[in-house]
Amino acid sequence: MLRGSSLRKVTQDGSVAEQLRALLDANRTIVGDLDQAVVLRRIVEAAVALVHARSGALAVAGEDGFLEEYVHAGVDLDTAAHLHPDGERRASMSVPVRISGQPIGNLFLTRPAARPFTHADEDLLESLAGTAGVAIANARTFDESRLRQEWLVASTEITRRLLVGDQEALRLVAHDVHVLARADLTTVVQPVDTDLLVAVAVGAAADRIEGARYAASGTLSEHVLQHGKPVRIADAEDPRALAGTIYLAGDVRVGPVMVLPLLGREEARGTLVVMRGPGRRPFTEGEAEMATTFANHASVALELAEARRDQQRVLLLEDRARIARDLHDHVIQQVFAAGLVIQATASGATDPALVRALQDVVTNLDDAIKQIRVSIFRLQPPVPGGLRAAVMDVVADVRPGLGIDPRLDLDGPLDLVATSDLVSDVTAVVRESLVNVARHASASAVELSIHATTARLTVTVSDDGVGVGDDDRRSGLENLRERAESRHGSMAVAEVPDLGGTTLVWTVPIS
Repeated sequence: MLRGSSLRKVTQDGSVAEQLRALLDANRTIVGDLDQAVVLRRIVEAAVALVHARSGALAVAGEDGFLEEYVHAGVDLDTAAHLHPDGERRASMSVPVRISGQPIGNLFLTRPAARPFTHADEDLLESLAGTAGVAIANARTFDESRLRQEWLVASTEITRRLLVGDQEALRLVAHDVHVLARADLTTVVQPVDTDLLVAVAVGAAADRIEGARYAASGTLSEHVLQHGKPVRIADAEDPRALAGTIYLAGDVRVGPVMVLPLLGREEARGTLVVMRGPGRRPFTEGEAEMATTFANHASVALELAEARRDQQRVLLLEDRARIARDLHDHVIQQVFAAGLVIQATASGATDPALVRALQDVVTNLDDAIKQIRVSIFRLQPPVPGGLRAAVMDVVADVRPGLGIDPRLDLDGPLDLVATSDLVSDVTAVVRESLVNVARHASASAVELSIHATTARLTVTVSDDGVGVGDDDRRSGLENLRERAESRHGSMAVAEVPDLGGTTLVWTVPIS
């Protein structure tokens, strides 16, 4: 508002109408846009034009009191000093800009001392500053609404993508937070034992940082994981501002930081570490709130997606168990019955060639039954720490060296009778036997049979190769013999050099 004395003086000078028209024009210019950068620029330019200043500047602080924007118009101070090398003093004026009575910045103007600012100029600038505060508040509200809408859209989209089974879930979360928070580097950090793992990195130096593992103790991520609440830091390079360390600060330069929890049903499953470079504006409380809400929605979507995958896995296992039951209860019985019929037919046949052919068919049917049983075991979910799963893992490891698929016959209650120590011994026997075949036997066929009863377990490995051979192989076999004897069992190796092949039988009682 114009003061009464100044208004009378302006009226006496006959310039009040011109000044008021200029003020109204300046106000219309300021409130004519909702983009904050445009609004700030127009405020400074309008102020300079309104009081015919040489230069003007507007410094605006954010919610946390840190400088958020600085806009300048006209001749800057360095240029002005260059234009007046004799050190001519210049007039200046500073007017506060307020929102709801709270100062959020200052409007600063200069002009030569020959034209000092008047009270009328001060009144005009204060009126302009009042309009500027309203315009900045409107621009901030609009900008926050637009940003909230962007976060909401991103949250909806990432939830949709996670629920349809997108495999890059964590990377999607990190990427969206990185873009929406205008960050320079964003990481997803997950706890691994007593360490933290940078599971995903997006932004500057991401390739160098992703996959890094470091001690959790004393870090901000550890603090957030323990308390489940976000943390903001204005400058990670200022040791006075840190309640904990940022591991990456030792690898890349980091300024403002916010660390957000990825909350699970029972505890935080990780953190989002969102960073800006040194000198950039700190994250506001509103930005941290929006990012935290997004992270919480993403965490829920992650858990729902994982629950859906677990449910699908259970359905798959149930379906495989049903197929295994059908194979065992129907297919094997039918094949076995067919074998009995063929054996009966062979016993009544008089043609030797026909008898041999029928016997070969019976042998093939026996082999088919064995392979079906192996397939049944593979269809069934492995027992954690069980003997069947351990043996299958060893066979899978050795298979590339063998160059052929060994025929498997796993029979009896293997997982029920095998203790962890027995599993260790049996897998050692299987591995040593198959590795020996791969290295020395030059075999074209290998058969592995493991049979268990409630009283005894027997491992048999047969090949059609060239025999045991050198001393190295025999020393390995002695180790297997010692394992058997330590369990009051035995091991025997039979070779048929003329016919080719070796058979190892390792047997131990079940205690």
